[in-house]
Amino acid sequence: MEFLTDEKLVIVGAAGMIGSNMVQSALMMGLTSNICLFDVFSPEGVAEEMRQSGFDNVNITATTDVKEAFTNAKYIISSGGAPRKEGMTREDLLAGNCKIAEELGKNIKAYCPDVKHVVIIFNPADLTGLVTLLYSGLKPGQVTTLAGLDTTRLQSALAKKFGVMQSEITGCATYGGHGEQMAVFGSAVKVAGKPLNDLIGTAEFPAEEWEQMKKDVTQGGAAIIKLRGRSSFQSPSYLSVEMIRSVMGGAPFRFPAGTYVSNEKYNHIMMAMDTVLDKNGCSYKMPVGTADEIAKLDASYEHLCKMRDELVTLGIVPAISEWNSINPNL
Repeated sequence: MEFLTDEKLVIVGAAGMIGSNMVQSALMMGLTSNICLFDVFSPEGVAEEMRQSGFDNVNITATTDVKEAFTNAKYIISSGGAPRKEGMTREDLLAGNCKIAEELGKNIKAYCPDVKHVVIIFNPADLTGLVTLLYSGLKPGQVTTLAGLDTTRLQSALAKKFGVMQSEITGCATYGGHGEQMAVFGSAVKVAGKPLNDLIGTAEFPAEEWEQMKKDVTQGGAAIIKLRGRSSFQSPSYLSVEMIRSVMGGAPFRFPAGTYVSNEKYNHIMMAMDTVLDKNGCSYKMPVGTADEIAKLDASYEHLCKMRDELVTLGIVPAISEWNSINPNL
């Protein structure tokens, strides 16, 4: 098998359902010949399964020792937080998972400060990603969070509605926070080449149905929990591996990513923007949309700021004015 790189990829939380699926996806996609499985619970069983799958010419290691795992790591994907259970919001996980993110950031700084890229997917991802970035000392373009899952939920819902392939739904995007306060942008969407705006309000697609679809998209994670009895694991694992593939030099990532934003309008926050994720890392531009869509994005930002400020109150992060002393890149 041809691999994109021989550099070390570490999957954090590899013993769990998301992590083990990430390992398999990364191997099937031929990302690297050097993959390390790390978890506080032994990931050796997952490693054995991968070896027994017959992947050739790849060094698969497994450890519960963070120093061993992170030393010489060039890429990291972390799902290493508590999962969401039925009845919980992503925000319910805030304090506990952000403490885990703080430790993750400090371990990156201690053991692999020259890591090239880190993808964070454990919830609430915007905040855990922000905390990881702060304590890792990395540059903003080196840490991204999984936000594309919201866009694929919108794309798949529209494809089901209109009976077309998902590839025929173009221009889909959700921006802001990865939670029920996210902003769903529909103004640039086309359905098999036809503007979605021309379809909304017709007998085929009443405006109320579109409003309900947007609400359903924001609650897509909760719907999976009800349908499967457990939190999503296949979709976040696959999309996060696509993200790391893009920074390894593979195909650029197709969907928005969560990225650190600090400009004249939104500052000191991690949120989904109009991003490019490739071998240069993550760059972004401000989303373009209708006045209503931008208002929704503003509201999503305000919601994220409240959670960020709660982290200050809890003592997980210091006041924003002190961030630069912890990470000079911020």
